[in-house]
Amino acid sequence: MRAAALLALVAALLVIPAPAQAQVRKADGFAGLSALGVDGTTGGAAGPTVTVDNLADLERYATAAEPYVIKVRGSITMEPYGKEIAVASDKSIVGEGAGAELVHGGFFLDGVHNVVIRNLTIRDTYVPGDWDGKTKDYDGIQLDGAHHVWIDHNHFTRTGDGLLDIRKDSDYVTVSWNVFSDHNKAVGVGWTPNVVTKVTFHHNWIRGTHQRNASIDNTEAAHWYNNYVQDTAMYGTMIRGAGRLVVENSFYQGVPDPIVAKDPAAQVVRRGNVLRDSPGRSDSAGAAFDPSSYYAYTLDPAERVPAIVTRGAGPLGEPRRAPRRITVALDGTGDFASLQAAVGAAPPGAVITVQPGVYREMPRVWAGRRDLTIRGATGNAEDVVVTYDLSAGAAKFYGGTWGTAQSATLAVLADGVTVRDITLQNATDETVNPGPAPAVRTAGDRTAFAGVRLLGDAGVLQADGRRAYLHGCFVEGDVDIVQGAGTTVLDGCTVRSAGPGNVLAGGNVLVNGGRLEGDPAKSVTLGSSGAAVVRDAWLGAHVKDNPWAGEGRFAEYRNTGPGAAVTPDRPQLTDAQASGHTVERYLGGWRVKEGGALLGAIQP
Repeated sequence: MRAAALLALVAALLVIPAPAQAQVRKADGFAGLSALGVDGTTGGAAGPTVTVDNLADLERYATAAEPYVIKVRGSITMEPYGKEIAVASDKSIVGEGAGAELVHGGFFLDGVHNVVIRNLTIRDTYVPGDWDGKTKDYDGIQLDGAHHVWIDHNHFTRTGDGLLDIRKDSDYVTVSWNVFSDHNKAVGVGWTPNVVTKVTFHHNWIRGTHQRNASIDNTEAAHWYNNYVQDTAMYGTMIRGAGRLVVENSFYQGVPDPIVAKDPAAQVVRRGNVLRDSPGRSDSAGAAFDPSSYYAYTLDPAERVPAIVTRGAGPLGEPRRAPRRITVALDGTGDFASLQAAVGAAPPGAVITVQPGVYREMPRVWAGRRDLTIRGATGNAEDVVVTYDLSAGAAKFYGGTWGTAQSATLAVLADGVTVRDITLQNATDETVNPGPAPAVRTAGDRTAFAGVRLLGDAGVLQADGRRAYLHGCFVEGDVDIVQGAGTTVLDGCTVRSAGPGNVLAGGNVLVNGGRLEGDPAKSVTLGSSGAAVVRDAWLGAHVKDNPWAGEGRFAEYRNTGPGAAVTPDRPQLTDAQASGHTVERYLGGWRVKEGGALLGAIQP
């Protein structure tokens, strides 16, 4: 048989009649309405069904003029990197069973209608180092002027820009039962001056993201119900421009500013939502609209939403087992190209090894990532730099300032996290945005740093968790270098004051050994508030003769160097008192070895 005839026979065998249920099934929400000449959203149900397992066939059928139900089998890698297939009208693109995915690319729906995308994982178009998504517009799915689109039971993660962008007067869209995870920008709606778009979001799980959760601009009607938004860094669900939004029976967990009406003309109605550990704005403004005037729907109780959504959202089939050993590398040789992506994929107890490079991002170790270890690959902290440039005093684009909790380059919210041999830097320009600029914020218990460099200006270490331990670290800043309400031990560390200011502010701090360096002479106070003991340390000439200020409880013991002295202005511990101010006592049951190296937490 000739090759051409054989190929024709294979193609014919792949085309089978669509099942009866596919011919009649329609979307719910706005995508299910009849409008603009389309009777709901049925995708390619009017056409045949084809099965594809390679890029060429997927693109062939997705771009065809005729309707198709396209079943995607297995993993398809897009080429070139970031490719977005231009999907034509009247298509259903559906993953067949577990493991159906698009890697290194996605879909573009430009001016088309009646499209269903279901049961797919769309992942990994992140451009290494481009945390803000400014160099490449690699979205998971982008809609421009499309209508009657149903995006259902997918998982979007680690794309180059937005996970899902609904743009330029797209209309009659339903986004249901999807997972959006481990990325900077989750979901955006808008990019238009017109107030046209009608969109329904229900039973989606947004987790481990930073912004656009979702960001919704100039919508005639945006209905947001029974969604679970968990562990976001910057803000939750936002309505902008002259948009109208209804937020119902949704659950927000660990989301700062969970519901925001950004602009004076924006309207938001919220009812029946649960906001747990989600401080900040929860706005109401105007009357918005009545979703039941468009379609019927049934609300699940908000308290049950986390269980319902985590069980049912995302592609059907068994999830992948999370790896316990993860490598991060900018050159594509690792498992991931960003530290945030690795943290999102890591199970409790995993070890993340970061290869050399400069990683410009704001990673968060979410509360569920207990006992995680993050380590530089070479053992030299200067080889691996994690940096960002956001100040606590910088203005949010929707009002107020970011504050120390949201401006840290690295935030550790989980218990038992160890960081080794990495540089963590807040590179903000304090002449432009003054105020604390933390390189690290700790909010969990038993956070350990070994051989780490912490670099910034004011408030370099924001220690808000119960206990933080630094061993053999280098910390550099100017004002209130170590601050926060928790217990912090600096064991054998070098703390360098980059200018006049204060070293320790707030909390319960022990400086055990190490060096306090800086300049100019007699310009630095050791502590201004809280309780602090500096013992067995070398103090430089930058330390003032009267180094303790404020109302705190302060003491010294056996310090040396040109900045050390025993005077009435400098309380000294007796030997008996000093026995109660040890690393072991401060850490309170968190085991340490002789010499201060942590057992377990510091070991790789």
